[in-house]
Amino acid sequence: MHSAVDQTEHLLSSVLVQLIVMIAVARIGNQVLRRLGQPGVIGEIIAGLLLGPSLFGHFFPATSMALFGAGTSVPITIISQIGLVLLMFQIGADFEFGHLTQARNRNAALAIAAASICVPFGLGFGIGELSAHHFAPSIDPLTYSLFVGVGLAITAVPILGRILREFDLTHTEVGVVAIAAAAANDVTGWVLLAGISAYASARFSTTGLAVQIGGIALLGAVAWLGLSRVCRWLLVRMPVKDGHVPPNLMTVVICLIFAVGLCTSKLGIFTIFGGFLAGLLFHRDRPFVDAWRAQVGKFVLVFFLPVFFTYTGLRTNVLGLTSASDWTWLTLILAASIFGKMIPVYLAARAGRFNPLEATIFGTLMNTRALMELIVLNIGFDLGFIPQKVFTMLVVMAVVTTVMTGPLRRVLLPRAGYPVPAGIEA
Repeated sequence: MHSAVDQTEHLLSSVLVQLIVMIAVARIGNQVLRRLGQPGVIGEIIAGLLLGPSLFGHFFPATSMALFGAGTSVPITIISQIGLVLLMFQIGADFEFGHLTQARNRNAALAIAAASICVPFGLGFGIGELSAHHFAPSIDPLTYSLFVGVGLAITAVPILGRILREFDLTHTEVGVVAIAAAAANDVTGWVLLAGISAYASARFSTTGLAVQIGGIALLGAVAWLGLSRVCRWLLVRMPVKDGHVPPNLMTVVICLIFAVGLCTSKLGIFTIFGGFLAGLLFHRDRPFVDAWRAQVGKFVLVFFLPVFFTYTGLRTNVLGLTSASDWTWLTLILAASIFGKMIPVYLAARAGRFNPLEATIFGTLMNTRALMELIVLNIGFDLGFIPQKVFTMLVVMAVVTTVMTGPLRRVLLPRAGYPVPAGIEA
């Protein structure tokens, strides 16, 4: 009996130490990058990389093993996944689908979204096909190539939305079109990821894939026709008051998020999709969304996300790219991801009658990947469809493409007549 208690206490102590290090280092990184004019989330990502084998684990392997040993990987993984489920709920609830209904902006947004998906996805798929024999000889080449394609195609709506708020662009034509295009990009990306995951987990069974697709369609119909009405009823019975979500409503919503997550998990498309779907049920009620962000969202950003970023960093080893061939492939991935996103978006925006400067701003904004990219990569890595070296390359790509948007937008926005704020919010 005492032995079981001692083991539990030891595990709890180890997890708490890890959490202290992860959260503290991530917050330091957040503050440092904000002072450098970058979104704080970039600092959290870099902090995670520095704690992993790319730096701390390389120079202090014994200490790193003692601190981040395998014994605590399961609870840390679970904590990070719960955080992602809650984050995806917030992302779903924050989606501004109303932007897409504006006739003035719809065509431009859809054209930009299509350009930001199709060309990078095609380039990523091509890179996957070319590199499969070198990096992933034991992985199904089609699944591997599809995951690489999605990795290059994705745009990070949460980071883009934060950028637009920081620069007070949410109500400008550029801001409206950009967030609408990013929303369309994200929805398409998640659908692609869900389809690829279902295809991969069905083990190439046409019948199994058909059952999964049917189950996904049924869940979507139930959510749209049934759960959405239940959610509206809940918000009427337990309304938000003075910017606070009532405890009973919060309890029901949390249970709903996890229940929908269980449904999507059973369908083979991961629990986090359930969080996103649940969020879509509430996106029409802005008072609830704002209150939820203030009460729950901030805790998720301060506690759960640093755990996820650090967990990703612990799996990323930039020093593992040792050969000239590795760095050549990394350069190719960076070039394809940057130019394959910015040039097509620029051309689509110009076709939509935006001037060259505004078109360049669109290309810069849509090149932001960050969080959403890391979620996609971790899914592919956990499934075994992205090998270690390619995972590292794509993580580096996610960081580089997001970091570069800061200096570019600070140069471009003043020229387009938009003021640049003095600081960047957390």
